Amino acid sequence: MSRRTFRKLNGILLLDKALGVSSNKALQDARFLFQAEKAGHTGSLDPLASGMLPVCFGEATKVSGLLLDSDKRYVTTATLGYVSTTGDAEGEKINPRPIPDLSDTDIEAALQAFRGAISQIPPMYSALKKDGQPLYKLARQGVEVERAARAVTIHSLQVLERTATTITLDVVCSKGTYIRTLVEDIGEALGCGAYVSMLRRESVEPFSALRMFTLEELRSLAEQGQETLDAVLLPLDAALPHVPELHLTPEQTARIRQGQRFCLPGNDDAELIKLYDEQGGFIGLGCLQGTCLSVRRLLSY
Repeated sequence: MSRRTFRKLNGILLLDKALGVSSNKALQDARFLFQAEKAGHTGSLDPLASGMLPVCFGEATKVSGLLLDSDKRYVTTATLGYVSTTGDAEGEKINPRPIPDLSDTDIEAALQAFRGAISQIPPMYSALKKDGQPLYKLARQGVEVERAARAVTIHSLQVLERTATTITLDVVCSKGTYIRTLVEDIGEALGCGAYVSMLRRESVEPFSALRMFTLEELRSLAEQGQETLDAVLLPLDAALPHVPELHLTPEQTARIRQGQRFCLPGNDDAELIKLYDEQGGFIGLGCLQGTCLSVRRLLSY
């Protein structure tokens, strides 16, 4: 039986991760399907969450770190009247409390306190580490440790739908926001407790207007040929639409590829700038300080 051959593939895949699948499993499934030598993702989703998981193949992994700081949009359903030991549907439901007769005005008043800059204490069921040990592993052992509060920003928080026992919310938030913690805190503000019973990541900036693909859709495309499958990949610079760009001459391209620093009069300072060669090919990232250009990260195609 011949071994599968993996290839040097560069690009960004907007994967629609399925429920019940870990981000790493989804990543490896996509890597295997595309036969890519190298792959990474830009921030994991819990198995009980679905939605956008940007997967970076090959040289795209060199820009993936810049996506970790991106804003994200989620749709989540908060089930009222209980809290969960894990903050979501996976945990044991405890501390039952009656649900007040909540009006739309009551809910809006509670949500208002969570818009803008807020402070969150990360949940024990998270990938944060204490002395090298992930908190979720400690939590499974019944160990709880003190966690420092962290500042996050809730850019938008709106009710999409509500029933007698649930509220479905549309959340646009900064990096580092824990939706489980947000829902728990909202539940406490409403006086009845709450846990996440559904969570879907709708988008990751700057890809909010772009289509994502499920593994099933990708497998169907793969049956039509590798070229058809590869056509769904985004170019590397699609991750950096708001970063200024600079087009270099052949001589400048050669110098920058050798790691040389040189001055380019007439250009403004830029902590990060996209660099393109004379054919318009994206070759990496640089920094302009005092009109002097230096390399931040070069791509190798």
